Amino acid sequence: MAISRCPWPADNHLMIDYHDTEWGVPVHDDRKWFEFIVLDMFQAGLSWSIIMNKRENFRKAFDNFEPAKIARYNQPRVAKLLNDPRIIRNKLKIAATIANAEAFLAVQKEFGSFDNYVWRFVDGKPRQNRWRTLKQLPAKTGQSDKMSEDLKSRGFSFVGSTICYAFMQAAGMVNDHLVTCFRHEEVKRLAK
Repeated sequence: MAISRCPWPADNHLMIDYHDTEWGVPVHDDRKWFEFIVLDMFQAGLSWSIIMNKRENFRKAFDNFEPAKIARYNQPRVAKLLNDPRIIRNKLKIAATIANAEAFLAVQKEFGSFDNYVWRFVDGKPRQNRWRTLKQLPAKTGQSDKMSEDLKSRGFSFVGSTICYAFMQAAGMVNDHLVTCFRHEEVKRLAK
């Protein structure tokens, strides 16, 4: 019997694995949060499959997404990243990653963890949506608008509402698996 899943992973095995094991699972690890911020930022204007295909390369190039290390990157390190063909070599996004790491550390200091800060936008618990088609999924919501505005006020960049909603989906702040997908109920149970 075939598994019923959301249609967006198509036939890409990396996307299927991401969908089946990771997308929508509530995150409470700060390093993972920063990874999603970086990956969703680099995805802007590109397809998610490109990011998934380069994810391990990003992990290696950006010190396993450790914000304390990334915040200390200097010009020679930036030049090295700009010459790394394994990642997306966008000067503005690389600079934003470094600035976002600095802002991320400031949020951790203020709130004890980024996790404590970010879950406030959904009152500490994942929203359980009940979409039947991909067309029903929003690109942004009131919560992602508020998150975007607050992140920008704290010095983050490349954090528009659409990007914020994408990492809310990725990190399980919202369950946007279609109700026909086998992961919808599994992710819902993980949220408790």
